[in-house]
Amino acid sequence: MRKHSTRRLLAGLGVAAALVTTAAAPVAAAPEPADVRPAVEFGLYANSVLLAPGGPAKHVTLTALADRPLPEFTVTVDRSGVDRFAEVTVPTADCTADGAVLTCTVNNEEEPVTSLLHLAVTLRPGAGAGQQGELAFTVTERGGGRAGYRSTVAVGEGVDLVSPAQVALSGRPGATVPAPLTVTNQGEQAVGQLVLYVVGNYGLAPATRYRNCEYATGGPHHSTPVMFACTFDRALAPGETVRVDTGFGFALPGDSWAPNTQHGSALWLTPADWAALRSQHAPVDRIGENGTDGVLGLGPVTRSQQRERAAGDPQSDVDPEDNATAITITVQGDQRADAVADGARVDTSVGRTVPVTVGFTNAGPAALATWGTRGFYTMVDVAVPEGTTAVRASEHCRTDDDQGEEPGRPGGRRYTCYLPGVLRVGERAEFPFSLRVDTAGRHTSTVKLLHLGVADEFARDLDPGNDTATIVVDTTGPDGGDDGDGGAGGGLPITGAPVATIAGIGLALVVVGAVIFLVTRRRGTGG
Repeated sequence: MRKHSTRRLLAGLGVAAALVTTAAAPVAAAPEPADVRPAVEFGLYANSVLLAPGGPAKHVTLTALADRPLPEFTVTVDRSGVDRFAEVTVPTADCTADGAVLTCTVNNEEEPVTSLLHLAVTLRPGAGAGQQGELAFTVTERGGGRAGYRSTVAVGEGVDLVSPAQVALSGRPGATVPAPLTVTNQGEQAVGQLVLYVVGNYGLAPATRYRNCEYATGGPHHSTPVMFACTFDRALAPGETVRVDTGFGFALPGDSWAPNTQHGSALWLTPADWAALRSQHAPVDRIGENGTDGVLGLGPVTRSQQRERAAGDPQSDVDPEDNATAITITVQGDQRADAVADGARVDTSVGRTVPVTVGFTNAGPAALATWGTRGFYTMVDVAVPEGTTAVRASEHCRTDDDQGEEPGRPGGRRYTCYLPGVLRVGERAEFPFSLRVDTAGRHTSTVKLLHLGVADEFARDLDPGNDTATIVVDTTGPDGGDDGDGGAGGGLPITGAPVATIAGIGLALVVVGAVIFLVTRRRGTGG
């Protein structure tokens, strides 16, 4: 039972960052009868795309901005503004075409959605840089709600950036690890400007925060909390190779788990491709604040006589699968952690609903949930005491018998709770419940820690003996009738589920999953 529950939980976590997109969707409400359903107020967003002759197809996703998903709707797409130079098709949908206008009807009563339509855009023969037009969307939902939106399809100049497939680094906790990232222009056109986008595990913390780099407060997934992008106002001539300044590197946190291997990726982009990437799901101008520690530059590895490029059409990479570098940092040393289970005791009386907060504390010396190949990921198995009912559960906990429902469902007898971020030394992961006391007596159950991904002896908990704690709900003591404190007090509540994290830094940041997919696909095909 526990094995299958754990597998379901890992699927729900979206361990791959690409699953973050799914986590960001609102909870689907039960459908209402058509004759009583009111009109739904909603907005729309569709990303703009930039294509280049000789480059790949691009995709436009139409999304509803609403408090609740849309169970049934009709979409019309007027393609007349781009039809002369681009072909726009719907890979999967029930659509009909009347000239340049597509009409698509969608009925998702069982699984209402906010992601309404996906379009593939390819250039027609003879399309050239500088051409541009708009796609006009209109959505009408069955209750009568209606909204419109326009997105841009443009043709830019094709360029071709390429970077090494991987770079291997190493260091001890607390060390600064230089990172010699390079990029080459293997196309025939000079590249006007460059953007370096980095995303990675806990160990890829930037050693210096530069003025020409933007630093996000969180990453696309709790396994990749590091994310930043640097813009270089420098042309790259055909055949030229450059590398970041020698001072660029990563600061391995002093509480890094060791030994371990931390992972990340570095993606080189044109400014136009970077704008399209970060705004794929919502309009985002910036991912974070700029640093203050000088300007990161690029130094020549191979020189070229032609380095300048006159301002012109926006540029797009014609082969985006070869401009990402997989980063690995081998963390040396021996530094692990002890996760200590935290139970709770409540003295109360029958009929009352009391708060009960359980979880675990990181006793150090290493941080927990930093991911990598040698550490472990801790979850909590929470049994609800007999004689009580969970009327509220933590948003980070799933029941044993869930069938894909959102976390936090009340009424379960057993829950598996997960940690949505790094837990540093001395911090406590807290999972609050509200239990209704149904019968008199002293009701007890257990809180057990589950350490997943243990690969070898170095990844084991330092003290497995404190991985179990007790929940006690007692109506027999002299303090029966006191609501109790639920075992809380002084802990560090865990906030910021994947949905909240995305909302805080802009829904568009979920597009980072595309970068991770890009690197994975490239390595998988041996490119």
